[in-house]
Order: sequence, then C-alpha cells, then structure tokens
Amino acid sequence: MATLREIRRRISGIKSTQKITKAMQMVAAARLRRAQVAIVSTRPYARKLGELLRHVVTKVDPSLHPLLVTREIKNAALVVVTADRGLCGSFNSNLIKAAIQHIATEEQQRRLGVKVITIGKKGFDYFSKRDYKVYAKHIGIFHALDYSRARAVVQQLMDGYLKGEFDSVEVIYNEFKSVIQQRIVVEQLLPVPPEEIHGPKNLRALAQVDYIYEPSSGEIVEALVPRHLNIQMWRILLESNAAEQGARMTAMDNATENAKEIIRDLTLKLNNARQAAITKELLEIVSGAEALKKAG
Repeated sequence: MATLREIRRRISGIKSTQKITKAMQMVAAARLRRAQVAIVSTRPYARKLGELLRHVVTKVDPSLHPLLVTREIKNAALVVVTADRGLCGSFNSNLIKAAIQHIATEEQQRRLGVKVITIGKKGFDYFSKRDYKVYAKHIGIFHALDYSRARAVVQQLMDGYLKGEFDSVEVIYNEFKSVIQQRIVVEQLLPVPPEEIHGPKNLRALAQVDYIYEPSSGEIVEALVPRHLNIQMWRILLESNAAEQGARMTAMDNATENAKEIIRDLTLKLNNARQAAITKELLEIVSGAEALKKAG
C-alpha cells in the first residue's frame, strides 16, 4: 500500500496538471470564439464565389485558363491540413488515418503517384518519417493565421500544377461543425470543377441560363480563378483552426474532469490510509498499556 507521503505527492502533482488543463481549456475557448466569428463571416463569400466560378466554367471554353483544363491524371497532390500542436484529442490522428486511406485508394485503384503537401507540424512529422513523397511543408501557419499564408500555399500549388508536377490537387481537412464535432472533408481544388447540375428538368434548364459578361467571360475567369483558390484555401485554414480549438477545448475539459475523479479517488485512499495508521497507533498504545498492566 502506498505511503501517505506518496499519495500526497500524487495528489499535488495531479492538482498542478489540472490547473494547466483548465488554463488550456480557457485559452482554447477564447480562441474558439474568435475562430468561429472568422469562419462564419468567410463561409458565405467563399461559397458564393465558388458557385459563381463553377457556373461560369460551364459556359466558357476551359482552354481559356490553364487551371481549368482537365488532363489525364498521372500524378496527384494531396494537401493534408493538421495542427502544429497536440493535446487536442483525436483531431490529428483521425485526419492522418483518413489521409493514409485516401492515398492508398488513389495509388491502388487509380494507379497514381500521390505527392503530399503538409500544412501543420503534426502531419509533416508523420509523413516525413515514412515512405511518402512529401512535396512541400508549411509549419507555423496557425501561430499567426493570415490571408497571405493562404495565398502563398495556393501560389505553390498553382506553380506545381502549371509545371505539370501534378495533374490534380485535393485538400483533406477537418471542417468545423460544433465545439464537440469535426467532419473530415476531401475537396478538389485543381482543376477547378465545373458546376454539377442535378434535379428536375426545369431546374436544369434554369441552371443553363447564360448571362452577358462585361468585359468578357475570358477576362472574368482570369480574374476569378486565383481569387477563388485563395479564398477557398483561406476558408479551409479557418475551418481547420476552429475545429482544432474546439477539439482542444473538449479534450482539456475531459482531462480536467478526469483529474477531478483521480483526486477524489486518491483523497479517499489518503483518508483510508490515515485512518488505518491511526487505528494501528491506537492498537499499539492499547497493547502497550495492557502489557504494562500485566507486568505490574
């Protein structure tokens, strides 16, 4: 049985850890509020811009812009968006598992070579130490999340696509749903996919309505494509950041509650040990008194 000193030392250590997890939970909660405001304000613009571009793409010649041209896919790129830090539950591990499965499916079923672009230290640490083709890494983006970071990532992807280093670009990331829920999403970034038209004939006919473009559809596509890619990457980074803060807040809350349970159990064990020690001392005193009586 553990001594009283050992139990007290364990309780003290767990209380110190509990203070850290509680502080990290509060910091994550504050960051999550800011991240939620940012993603909620960005989503409508990103969604509408994507719808506009996909609609325009269906009406123009894809050869107007090299990033719209669909070519035979021999090499693909997968952008894996993880966090730079841990202590956020299964946020990183679940995403890495999904990325591994996606890469395996692409390589086996479609016979493609997949190059990995990692955003976040956790993803880079995993893929760089294993037999994967890491094309590029971006570490520390979430420490000072800024729109220019998204533009830098997109510029690298566009350069690689235009040089023929890969023929398609997909992004896998955690989409923010709520504080306790994230959804792993895979999106095609390049080439820009055209609008998918479903539903009854009248809706499809409505979707086929064209517009008069000023100055011209070609110039509009030329201006919209890089802007669309930049804002979509910016939205993805914001989604991942909000999801990470939500996951960390939940994980630290669970850790704090678990610490309470352990402290309660150790306190009970401490009281039992103290009671046993007191009982033992009383028995020794009584036994000693009886021995003195018999001796006298």
